[in-house]
Amino acid sequence: MELNLPHALQLLGILVLALIVNRLLQAASKLIIKTATAQTRQSQLREQQTRTLAGIVYGAGSKVVWAVALLTAIDKLGINILPAVTLAGLASLALGFGAQTLVRDVIAGFYIVLEDQYVVGDTVQIAEYTGRVEHLTLRRTVLRDARGALVTIANGEIRTVSNLSRDWSQTFVDVSLAPESPIDKTLQALETAAAALRGDPSWSQALVDGPRVLGLQDFDRTASKIRLQVRTAPTRQDEVARELRRRVQAELLKQGITVSSVQRIELTGVSHSLQEAAQPDTAN
Repeated sequence: MELNLPHALQLLGILVLALIVNRLLQAASKLIIKTATAQTRQSQLREQQTRTLAGIVYGAGSKVVWAVALLTAIDKLGINILPAVTLAGLASLALGFGAQTLVRDVIAGFYIVLEDQYVVGDTVQIAEYTGRVEHLTLRRTVLRDARGALVTIANGEIRTVSNLSRDWSQTFVDVSLAPESPIDKTLQALETAAAALRGDPSWSQALVDGPRVLGLQDFDRTASKIRLQVRTAPTRQDEVARELRRRVQAELLKQGITVSSVQRIELTGVSHSLQEAAQPDTAN
């Protein structure tokens, strides 16, 4: 049909109305956002969650507004919109079948953010991948692993997540001693090393509980194993464990206590009897 002035004004009115509704929708979605009023983790997490929810509400609402505006404009031009609507419905159905994985990823990502499973900066383990969360969207999670590689995981593929950055971390340090080493003297030496670490101001921020000596964990004819436990600030368990091992070794050497020198030897491609023969003989 020929586009005359009344039709042009009607189309312009539809465009202006759509822009106004879209702007109002944007303003309304911002009301959902709860801006962090403190630097606490809980407050910042709440802000990130509400920002994600506001983005989803605005994105979905804006698409509906423009779709209605487009259909109304087509109708004002005198074009039969039934075939277009039917075609759009069929296309949406086909696209829906093809985009099932994408929809699953987005829904999973929404629940990850809404349930506060993890955020950017957390160290997590997802399946066999462990690393720091570098980037998080509704569709994917990007980790930086120990090798420095960026690992991209679709949110829909995530089934189990271990968050290593919440509240505290824990590690165990095992000390293997020669069988003839005196247990009581060794326990006292380990307690001295643990107490020294607990009382060191430079490590106080990293420690949550311990280190504490749990006692004799295992023993056999080759060695006695004593276990220590320590709880640390999130993700600091490795550095604390290294410092604890250093102090334990120094204290044992100071006390003249012999650590186990037994080495396990494994041979591949030989019979079990030959492997037993290759083990060190500690009976003599």
